[in-house]
Amino acid sequence: MTPGISRRARVLAAAVGTGVLVPLVAAATPAAAATPAVTCTSAKAALATKLKKDITAALATRKGTVALGFHDRSTNTTCTLRASSAYDSASVVKVTVLATLLWDAKKTNRYLTDRENTLAKAMITKSDNAATSTLWKQLGMTKIKGFLAAAGMTQTKPGANGYWGLTQITVTDEQKLLKLITGKNTVLSDNSRAYILKLMSQVVSSQRWGTPYGVPAGVTVAVKNGWLQRSTNGWRVHSIGAFKGGGHDYTMSVLTHGNSTMNYGIATIQAVAKVIHRDLAAS
Repeated sequence: MTPGISRRARVLAAAVGTGVLVPLVAAATPAAAATPAVTCTSAKAALATKLKKDITAALATRKGTVALGFHDRSTNTTCTLRASSAYDSASVVKVTVLATLLWDAKKTNRYLTDRENTLAKAMITKSDNAATSTLWKQLGMTKIKGFLAAAGMTQTKPGANGYWGLTQITVTDEQKLLKLITGKNTVLSDNSRAYILKLMSQVVSSQRWGTPYGVPAGVTVAVKNGWLQRSTNGWRVHSIGAFKGGGHDYTMSVLTHGNSTMNYGIATIQAVAKVIHRDLAAS
């Protein structure tokens, strides 16, 4: 008798010959993995507790897989969920493309050309795919990877063969990018940061859903969204945003997939955004 092996497994093994015992035992159903929990920290303990509770409640009935990154400089508050889970970027990567273009121009101390300005504006404000493909090809993989390295975005993997929308992103790296755009640093010049925020604040009204939902009056909004349907994991629907005003200076990245429709994904993101804006405003 072999210790620790059920009688059924031994019978099966004997029936089909030796050498199959390990696969038969290994086929036992593993324990279900624990669902990741929202974690929040803050200089204001009560704020962290409330955000964790409210974000968790906002997601409790939502299907699909959601990743969240949030940081408020003013209260040193951070919330995360699935911070290192990879998602197909869809159009959210367009902010990275623009940042790469500006980072590269800074290295040679040049301004963007009129053509580049036109392409950048169309790419961010209207989410123009052709403009993005043109800039992606112009930059090339060496420069794109160079920017990611300079930005510390080590979890971001550029899409191959020109498929920029299949770049793998995480909320950790999207939050790093938003931090660069919204605060002084050596990677992007102040003018470059202002330019990116300006275009993100001019996104057409039909694409201003997601993280800005429920933002209080008087708070500035910079946003870029992405959406993509594939045969696996349904709709990818993402939103990244930067917000300033009302005594707060914060960034938010919400990535989702496994959505049945684009609108379902938008509703999930907005449920999260609404409680974050509300809880911050009340703090």
